[in-house]
Amino acid sequence: MKTKTGFLKIAIIGGGPSGLFMFKRLVDSGVQNLAIDIYEQGDCLGCGMPYSRAGAADEHITNVSGNEIPQMATSVSDWIKTVPKDTLDKYHIDPDRFNEYKVLPRLLFGQYLSYQFNLLLKQAKAAGLETNIHYKSLVADLIDQPEQEMVNVLMPDGSEALYDRVIICTGHLWPKKHEGKVPGWFDSPYPPEKISLYANHPVAIRGASLTAIDAVRTLARHNGEFIKDKKGKLCFQVSADSPNFRIVMHSRNGLLPAVRFHLEDTHLGKDTVLDEKVIRRQMELNDGFLPLDYVFEYNFKDGIREHDPDYYQKIKDMRMEDFVAYTMNSREQRDPFELLKAEYAEAERSIKQKRSVYWKEMLAILSFAMNYPAKHFSAEDMLCLQETLMPLISVVIAFVPQSSAEMLMALHDAGRLSMVTVGEDSEVIPDENGGATYSYTEDGQQHKDHYPVFVDSIGQPHLVFNQLPFPGLREWHTISPARLRFHDQKYGQELLAQGDKNIVALNGVTYLTVPGLAINDHFQPLDSYNALNDRLYIMAVPFIGGYNPDYSGLDFCEAASKIILGSLLGTMLAPD
Repeated sequence: MKTKTGFLKIAIIGGGPSGLFMFKRLVDSGVQNLAIDIYEQGDCLGCGMPYSRAGAADEHITNVSGNEIPQMATSVSDWIKTVPKDTLDKYHIDPDRFNEYKVLPRLLFGQYLSYQFNLLLKQAKAAGLETNIHYKSLVADLIDQPEQEMVNVLMPDGSEALYDRVIICTGHLWPKKHEGKVPGWFDSPYPPEKISLYANHPVAIRGASLTAIDAVRTLARHNGEFIKDKKGKLCFQVSADSPNFRIVMHSRNGLLPAVRFHLEDTHLGKDTVLDEKVIRRQMELNDGFLPLDYVFEYNFKDGIREHDPDYYQKIKDMRMEDFVAYTMNSREQRDPFELLKAEYAEAERSIKQKRSVYWKEMLAILSFAMNYPAKHFSAEDMLCLQETLMPLISVVIAFVPQSSAEMLMALHDAGRLSMVTVGEDSEVIPDENGGATYSYTEDGQQHKDHYPVFVDSIGQPHLVFNQLPFPGLREWHTISPARLRFHDQKYGQELLAQGDKNIVALNGVTYLTVPGLAINDHFQPLDSYNALNDRLYIMAVPFIGGYNPDYSGLDFCEAASKIILGSLLGTMLAPD
C-alpha cells in the first residue's frame, strides 16, 4: 500500500469496547505502516465502564447473549471453558451446560473482552504493528494543528504527543450536578459501590430503564436477599437491618422495559441500514432531507409484512404516530408490573418455541437502522422522533434479561418496589439537608414526596455541546454544535419566536440544536463552516447523541469502527 506519508501515527482515546473494536479493525486491515497508541484511563483494556467495577458489581448481568455479540477471535462459549473454576463457581456457571444463548455477569463479560483485547495485541505484535498502551492515562485535551496536519494529545502532567489521526472512543460519561454536594443525592448509579448502602427508608429512583434496574439490583442486594420458594419462584426477603426499605421508581410514561425474547436476527438487521445511494436519492426527492416516514416504512413495516402478515394487517395503514399511539396506549392502560408478568410469559414462550415477537424485533432493527442516517432528517422529523418514537423504542428494545424481570417481580410482590407516573412536568428538588423532594402531578393531585436517598437512573445522557470534554476542540472551533434545518422555515421561526432555546437562526435560516457535536457520515467532526476534519473521528456516543439518537452498544461499536476504518484508509491512499 502506498500512503501519503508512508507511516501513520494513530491515537485511540479510550481502551473500552469502542477502542477494542477500532483496534480490531486496524489489526485485521492488514496495513502494516501504522503506529498505534491507546490511552486508557483505567487499568483494564476492553472492559470500559459497563463491564468493569466503574459500572458493574457482582449482581449485574449483560442484556445480550453470546450469539448476539459481534464476531470476536474467540466465542464466549469457547472462552468459558478456559475460565478458572473458582471464577465460574462464584457466578454459578457450569461450563458443560453453558451455551451461546446465555447472558453473562457483566464483570465476567468484561474479562472476556479484556481477553479479546490481549489476543489482538499479540496479533498486532506478530504482524509488526507498533502498539503502545498507556494505562491510567486520562487525556486532558486535544488540540488540532491544521498547519501541521496533526492533532496534539495533552496529558494532565503537561506532556504531549502529536498524531496523524485521533479516534475518540471514551465511551460513557456521567456528569455530576449535585452529587458530592447534597448528601444522599446520586447523579448516576455508577460506580455501584457508592449506592451499596443500607437503606432503612424509601429510596427514589428516576427512570425505569436498564440503568434504573442496575440501581435496583445493587440496592436490593444490600438490603435483603433473593430466595426461591418450594415451587421455584423467586422471592425477596428484606434484611432485618432494613425493615423499612423500599424503592419507588419514577417514570414519565409509567412503563418498565420489555423482556428478552428469541431473536431471529441476532445481530438486528445490520444489512438493513439504508444504502448511501438510497439515502441520497430520497434526499434529492425531498428537498435535501431523508424522511422519517420513509425509514419507518422501509425498516419496520416492510419487515413486519414479510415475517408477521397477520400483525401487518393491523398496522398496514398506520403512520408512525398512529402506530406509536396504538402500541403505547395498550401498554399504558395496564399496571406496569402486571404487564411485566405478561411480557415475561410471552418471552418464555418465544424462547421455548424459538419464535420471535416480530414487531418488537423489527422495532429494534428500526432503531439500529435509523441511527446512522438520522443526521439527514429535517428538524421536524427529529422533533417527532424525540417526542413520539423514542419513548416507545426506549421501553421495547431494552431487552431486560429474564433474571432481572424475575427480580423486579419478586421485589414488587414483597411490597418493596413500586412505580409512579410523574409526567413531563415533574421536578426533582435537591434538599441541602440530604436527599430530594419529588414534585409531580398524578390524577390531578399535586405530590411533593421527600426521599432520604435519590438515584438519577435515566441512562446515559446525551451531552450538550458545552458539556463536552477537550475544551481545545471547542475553543479553536474544531468542532461545532449539531443542528438540523427546518423543512418548513415558517414553523421554525414560530418556535423561535416562542422562545424555544433549542431553535437558532443563522444567516436567516432556522435550525433545531440537538445534543452533542456535528459529524459527517464517516464520524468526522464538522467545524462551524461545515468543513470536515479528516484527522479526527468520534466514536464516543455521548458526544454525538443528536446525530445518533439511539445506539446499540457493541453493535454500534462494530458498525462505526467499520465506517471509520474505510474513511481512514481512504485518507491514507495516494494515487499510484
